[in-house]
Amino acid sequence: MNDEIRKIEPSVVWNNFVNLNAIPRPSGQVEKVRAFLLDFGRSLNLETIEDSTGNVIIKKPATQGYEDRETVVLQGHMDMVAQKNSDVEHNFSTQGIQMFIDGDWVKARGTTLGADNGLGVSAILAILESDTLSHPPLEALITYDEETGMTGAMELDNDVLRGSILLNLDTEEDDEIDMGCAGGIDVTAFKTYTPENPLPDSAGFQLVLSGLNGGHSGMDIHKGLGNANKLINRILYVAYNKCKIQIGTVEGGGLRNAIPRESLVHFTAQKNVASQLETILQREIDYIKEEYKSVEPNLKMVIKEVETPDQVLGHRDTAALLNTIYAAHNGVYRMSPDIPDLVETSNNVASVVVQNGQIQIKCLTRSAIETGKRDLVNVLTATFRQGGFQVTTAANYPGWKPNPDSKVLEVVVDTYQQQNGTQPKVVACHAGLECGILLSHYPKMDAVSFGPTIKGAHSPDECASISSTQKFWKLLLGVLENIPKEKGVLK
Repeated sequence: MNDEIRKIEPSVVWNNFVNLNAIPRPSGQVEKVRAFLLDFGRSLNLETIEDSTGNVIIKKPATQGYEDRETVVLQGHMDMVAQKNSDVEHNFSTQGIQMFIDGDWVKARGTTLGADNGLGVSAILAILESDTLSHPPLEALITYDEETGMTGAMELDNDVLRGSILLNLDTEEDDEIDMGCAGGIDVTAFKTYTPENPLPDSAGFQLVLSGLNGGHSGMDIHKGLGNANKLINRILYVAYNKCKIQIGTVEGGGLRNAIPRESLVHFTAQKNVASQLETILQREIDYIKEEYKSVEPNLKMVIKEVETPDQVLGHRDTAALLNTIYAAHNGVYRMSPDIPDLVETSNNVASVVVQNGQIQIKCLTRSAIETGKRDLVNVLTATFRQGGFQVTTAANYPGWKPNPDSKVLEVVVDTYQQQNGTQPKVVACHAGLECGILLSHYPKMDAVSFGPTIKGAHSPDECASISSTQKFWKLLLGVLENIPKEKGVLK
């Protein structure tokens, strides 16, 4: 079926996308795709560089008549989010993505599609290999491990680029032109515990929550979607206070930038409260299903009796865990008072793992302003420390401050209007784009971000619009043709 996708127009983009998706490229395992990109540039006899940290830069001279235009940096990232449905067998480390066409959408078979940011990168590759398209001098910058902390952008060498214009091709609504984004920071809470034997006459239970939509922890955080870690904790909190259950193991969520879709918990309760426990659990499950029926219609929770775990958390540690997760803020923390409908600050309780004497809770906190980010980190730190957790932060990256006077923004908006007859939405987004980081390395650059429509990014429901990709490709080519001639006009 992937061969059918090669035939979609613009075939130059989709053909590169199929080639890219044949290469395993989850974050943290980008060696193969990096080698592919280096071979791609060198096969075209273009100047191809791997900087000291592993980013790939491919430079292409201007086409005839465009030699005096400003140099443009076309930018995307080589890695993808690796998420799959629990009933799908797929190894992201060794297998490419299996795709199919569904009407106007390209989808994957039970996994993330990799359109984020594979379609943007594929468009860059299509321009690099073309001998017919008109464009100014180009520098293609493909960064690594964007999805796990924007590592490539953070560690980019400061002397590999000469361009004065940055076109980031990593947004997901084709009628939006981004001029700003949120920054982010990982917040991790850690605690050890001494495993105990279950109380005498205890029975073992398993609670599985699945079927949530998941999604992008920035772009989808305002939609009121279910967070598997928070919902299952809500149920267990009530069960503990009524029946004094003891937690055995927890496996909830996964990637920090994906709203968690599934969670699995093993726990114990004494046999004399088993019937009462099941009634309590079912009542809480019914409450949650009723509350979320419009946004999470596929929400599924299954309780079953299983073999009693050999080791569990003691009552004090169980209470501390459940109280802490219940209190930890999740979702929108503050809306922007200056930009309508923009989430300013948020948190995603992304992962909860309890096993072998260790508890780890991972969060991704985002904010459009540094003070807001710091405030929410302090809230989370105080919450976790109340539960006896140690707290660390990492992968702190800045936001991208909006510049409404950007000259390249004016070029993109004018080109969009000429092509479509309508004005695009000029926005700042709550996702983490690499622009703010790249501008910290190259502060004289003028930046803008746009891309094709992609739905469900960071989840197995991810899909890319075919007609939107055609629209995006046309806009990208038009912008490159309209880059002004006068040197320094955008500086």
